[in-house]
Amino acid sequence: MTRLDAQTEGSRREATERISLESFERLLPQDREAAVGETRGFRGHWRASWDALRRDRVGMVCLAVLVALAIVAICAPLIAPCDPYAQSLRERLLQPGPTHLLGTDELGRDILSRVIYGCRVSLAVGVCSQALAVVIGFAIGASAGYLGDVVDSVLSFVIQGFSSFPLILFALVTMYALGPGLTNLFVALGLLMWTTTARLVRAEVLRLRSQEYVMACVVSGGSRMRVIARHLFPNCLPTLVLCVTLGIPNAILCEASLSFLGLGVQPPMASLGQMIATAQPYLVTCPWYSIAPGAAIMGIVLALNMLGDAVRDAFDPRAERQGG
Repeated sequence: MTRLDAQTEGSRREATERISLESFERLLPQDREAAVGETRGFRGHWRASWDALRRDRVGMVCLAVLVALAIVAICAPLIAPCDPYAQSLRERLLQPGPTHLLGTDELGRDILSRVIYGCRVSLAVGVCSQALAVVIGFAIGASAGYLGDVVDSVLSFVIQGFSSFPLILFALVTMYALGPGLTNLFVALGLLMWTTTARLVRAEVLRLRSQEYVMACVVSGGSRMRVIARHLFPNCLPTLVLCVTLGIPNAILCEASLSFLGLGVQPPMASLGQMIATAQPYLVTCPWYSIAPGAAIMGIVLALNMLGDAVRDAFDPRAERQGG
């Protein structure tokens, strides 16, 4: 009986491979070439997108600014002119000058050093929370789009349920439940910002699952995980990159808001939102105190949004390629 089952399984596998080969041979020449050159076309799309992004001067300037900010954030201990936590009541609320380029706060701490460390916290929150959001969003979106039927209905209901809540209100409730702190901030924002990624990935997977190379993988016996990892994930990468570039500024603004309300980064750790909150009593007498962290938030968010627009245009296959 075991030998018979093995022969039956072998015959079934040979029939499946024969059907797959016959289906491939029935393709038109141009479709067959497209199926064979899928990987080459994918790499060519990335190369063309990068060339389009390089031709976008605004996008490249924003990318250079963000790379410079990332270097400053990583090398903050080497670049910061003073210890951001060192207090000196004799030097409290000093105006900008040669010793302290952006002045000092109410405890005599150097504002420039604290802004540098605050940018470090903001970029870390944006990147880490979006990494978690992308993992959750891709897993749920790909499962809903590829499995379909009941799974799609349930997961779509979950996505709509999470999307119906205001983000900042949901973040307040989550941070109140988890407690303030940097690690909890990573987790809270990652758990709250995955819905956009899930919706976009689901729509992309619904389009991709009917493609011939996906159907050929299924007919040849490829598992669901192989189809998702080998064919769906690489083709969803442009969507994921776009979600990250547009999601990081939202995470930074949300972190600044939560820190402003006292539910984010806790003292004495430097945070841009927290600096703006503590500068409120000195808006008239010491305006430089709030201008510096506010300008830093505005610059980071503006650069990320404009880079996100440039990335979206570069990855859009319907966009006109200049000189292409």
